[in-house]
Amino acid sequence: MTSQSETILELQDVHQHFPGPGRQTVKAVNGVSLTVRKGETVGLVGESGSGKTTVGRTALRLYTPTSGQILFEGQDVSKVKGRKLSQILRRRSAMVFQNPSTSLNPFLKLEDVLTEPLTVHGIGNKDARRRAAADMLDRVGLGSEMGGRYPHELSGGQRQRVGIARALMLDPTLIVADEPTASLDVSVQAQVVNLLQDIQAERGLSYLFISHDLSLVRHLSHRIAVMYLGRIVETGTSDEVFDEPLHPYAASLASMQLSPENRILPSGDLPSPSNPPSGCPFHTRCAIARDTCAVNEPALTTVPSTTGGESRQVACHFPGELTLNSSAHRTTAPRSPLPLTLETRSDALLTSTRS
Repeated sequence: MTSQSETILELQDVHQHFPGPGRQTVKAVNGVSLTVRKGETVGLVGESGSGKTTVGRTALRLYTPTSGQILFEGQDVSKVKGRKLSQILRRRSAMVFQNPSTSLNPFLKLEDVLTEPLTVHGIGNKDARRRAAADMLDRVGLGSEMGGRYPHELSGGQRQRVGIARALMLDPTLIVADEPTASLDVSVQAQVVNLLQDIQAERGLSYLFISHDLSLVRHLSHRIAVMYLGRIVETGTSDEVFDEPLHPYAASLASMQLSPENRILPSGDLPSPSNPPSGCPFHTRCAIARDTCAVNEPALTTVPSTTGGESRQVACHFPGELTLNSSAHRTTAPRSPLPLTLETRSDALLTSTRS
């Protein structure tokens, strides 16, 4: 069991609400509790609109949470501001964004892109910052001679390497990676993923890895949290969530690795986060929903692991009742980084009716 001192990030009942049309409130994140430990990759999955990106941005205090606590390396950063926030969180964490074409300043040379975080935090003199930038360009496989180029002179994969390099400049303990391979082709995705894994092994980094790519998340993650409509509905090891899911929504995601006739397809569309259903938020699309599901919201409850590991969590009145078919029907191998994504499969996954 990992000790509390090894926990890098802990979210405790975090809510993130935004004003919506009229007097509506968009409940983008609705009571999320989550931990990321030292040297661990936690994958966060769910369809578009589930709140994944908002969780990542709130965790790094790009948004101030509506309520709840954010603990970073044991310190509460939920409401701190200014220099204190910079000292506790900004210098020890970073984010890799989905689109490197828009996340890099097009008017800065790569050297300046990388030295900027050091300059902002007053680290080193000008020469030392330039040497650090050159070393980092070498480390991410671009070469120090690229420092004089501008982002538009690079390929998409090269720009994402610069994004990763920038995130590493302050030697963080946590990186939130928000769809970092979504805009890249498969061969370049593999290069970026290998780089992330190598750096984690070298530095003991922790990742919160947000992605639509189910196969990639399984390949990279030690643990997985499944989000639905602003809530986490299941957590477990990568193999547990994909091989023996307990929540019906997690089962529908995991079934995407099966042949088409064995997939579990929710009915209807994702409800609006400004007007979520009563009771269990998934009951309007669930194949095993009963009357109680429409009335009583299930809590995220700790349950024993089926594989002998750590305890799991699930928010369902009937956990484990909806199961996957035989693994013999799988069309993708376990832990394969093949591009099986919620984005590309959304028509089949989200609009089919119950069987």
